Amino acid sequence: MSVVSIHPKRVMGLWKSGCALDLHTTDSTPSGENEFGHMQFKSTYTPIGELLHQLKYRGDMSVASDIIETAVDFLRPHCHKFDLIVPVPPSTERKVQPVILLANGIGRALGIPVADSIRTTRSTAPLKDVTDPGDRKKLLDRLYSVEAAQTRGRNVLLFDDLFRSGSTMNAITEVLLSEGGAVTVRVLTITKTRSKK
Repeated sequence: MSVVSIHPKRVMGLWKSGCALDLHTTDSTPSGENEFGHMQFKSTYTPIGELLHQLKYRGDMSVASDIIETAVDFLRPHCHKFDLIVPVPPSTERKVQPVILLANGIGRALGIPVADSIRTTRSTAPLKDVTDPGDRKKLLDRLYSVEAAQTRGRNVLLFDDLFRSGSTMNAITEVLLSEGGAVTVRVLTITKTRSKK
C-alpha cells in the first residue's frame, strides 16, 4: 500500500466543509462516437483519478488499498471533526460497490463507524445522465430518506467516490441535517470532475 500524490480541491455546498482529494482527469479529448452514438473521450487522469477509474470502471480491486491509504492519510489530522462516515448510495448496480468498499476501508483504518443510513425512495436514472438542472432538481426531490437513529446528534462525514455537480450530496446533506438530526455534515470525495455536468 502507498499514499498517492494528490492536490486537494474544495467542494462547495450545504455542508460545513468539503474536499475532493484531486481532480478526476487533467484532460479529455473527444475520440468519436461508439456504436450507440455516444461520444467517447480519451482522458488523461490524475494519479488518484487513474486508480479510481481502474476500481470503478475496470473492476480492479487491487487498487482499493492505495486509494484508502491516501484518503486516510489526508483525513487523519481532521478525524476529530466527525464521528460517523455515511457513504452516498451507489446509483449504478455493480457486483462490488466502490463507494461502499472505500468507505468501509477508511472507517476501519480510522476507527470510525460507517453507517449505510441513506436510502433511495425510488429507482431513477443515474444523475450523471441528466444534464438539465431543472430535471435534476425534480429527480432529486424526496429521493433520499435517512435512518435518523444512526445519524441523530452525530458529526457526519458524507463520502462519495466522484463529485460532479454536488446535487446529490446537497440533497443528502439536507436530509441528514433536517430529518436525520445530524449536528454537522462534512464532505469528502476521492475525485471531482473538471466540469459540473
